[in-house]
Amino acid sequence: MLNLCLIILGKTLSRLSKFLRVGNGSTWPGHIALAINKNVIREMISKSSMQVILIAGTNGKTTTAKLIRTVLEENGKNILQNQSGANLLNGIASALILQSDLLGKLKHDFAIFEVDENALPLILKELDPKYLVLLNLFRDQLDRYGEIDEIARKWNKSLESPSKETTLILNADDPLIAYLGIKTKTKIIYFGLETSESDKKSLEHAADSIYCPACGNKLNYKIIYYSHLGIWNCDNCGFSRPSENILSNFTFYPLRGVYNISNTHAAVAVLRQAGIEDKKIIEGFKKFTPAFGRQEKIIYKQKNIQIFLSKNPTGFNESMRTIKQLGAKTVLLVLNDRVADGKDVSWIWDIDLPKFQNILITGDRVYDMALRVKYTEKSGTRNPEFEIFERVDEAIMKGLKTLKLDETLYILPTYTAMLEVRKILTGKSIL
Repeated sequence: MLNLCLIILGKTLSRLSKFLRVGNGSTWPGHIALAINKNVIREMISKSSMQVILIAGTNGKTTTAKLIRTVLEENGKNILQNQSGANLLNGIASALILQSDLLGKLKHDFAIFEVDENALPLILKELDPKYLVLLNLFRDQLDRYGEIDEIARKWNKSLESPSKETTLILNADDPLIAYLGIKTKTKIIYFGLETSESDKKSLEHAADSIYCPACGNKLNYKIIYYSHLGIWNCDNCGFSRPSENILSNFTFYPLRGVYNISNTHAAVAVLRQAGIEDKKIIEGFKKFTPAFGRQEKIIYKQKNIQIFLSKNPTGFNESMRTIKQLGAKTVLLVLNDRVADGKDVSWIWDIDLPKFQNILITGDRVYDMALRVKYTEKSGTRNPEFEIFERVDEAIMKGLKTLKLDETLYILPTYTAMLEVRKILTGKSIL
């Protein structure tokens, strides 16, 4: 009876929040419910038959979740999912409350929850997922998360006694993630990348974790895919990239970029375990559209725009790598430092900035990014002249004016900047 009252209260609050335009009500129902009944998540899930998929990692959660959801829905499954950004306990509780029926029943086949890195240990205390997908760990919002080794230690501790019903889906290319599977007795599926001629042989300046998580010795890399991900081993203790039970190739990829090949492999690993055949996975992927801000394409004033969320050094570098392959000429960089972005923007000094024909810069920390671009040197020459705009809308308009009809304006924003850019382009808020 208590949970039923909380469900009615939560649904009412969400509708009131939307009506008054003070938010979309994606977290408050859960926040209040947890304050009244701390066990509401476990109690609601225990009364359902749905399989829970948890996805955690610094980069790629939203894309991986949407890849999985697209295929499952194309195969007739009913999906419950928390909103991107509502990835704490209150966001999960809200999703359960708002997507249950008036009697509090959850009639879904699967629940897909994106999970904040710091929140994962807390969430694992509240539910036992059928599939736990751990993508990667990179430096992100250092003022909030701290160094990634600390997050890895928390994850490792929380996985000491996983449910026997849980299948771990782990990234073999990331040493910190692969190490999480070394002691567990639960079922593990690894995913990773294949080598190619374009793979690097030396570590990037922005590489995050180059020391063995088992003994602390510096790792050896045979191949580097990006950041600290690649084919690695430790000479001191023998710990090395898993080579068995690893998904490292597929026949169809719906998004560009090396990092999205990795996201695709993670999604395929889950879908295969869920009983979906490869043929049906490919059919689903062909109907996939990017999540907001993740290589999302928008036509605005008859001009092409593509948005690449770039919120940390690794994400930014991979976005740059991808748009360079796409032949980008005009690039707009939007740097904010709001709470959801992280107040510390020193990470921009760990990014790589190749040359482009036109570089436009805006955002709350426009002058910090401008200084970073100014001091980019390559082959003894600086980047071409760039333009600074204090207003995001003015920067977008100027970028569009520089385009030829067949060209695209590539926008690389941080998280809150991406929300602002999309609101200007679509006239609608996401969160």
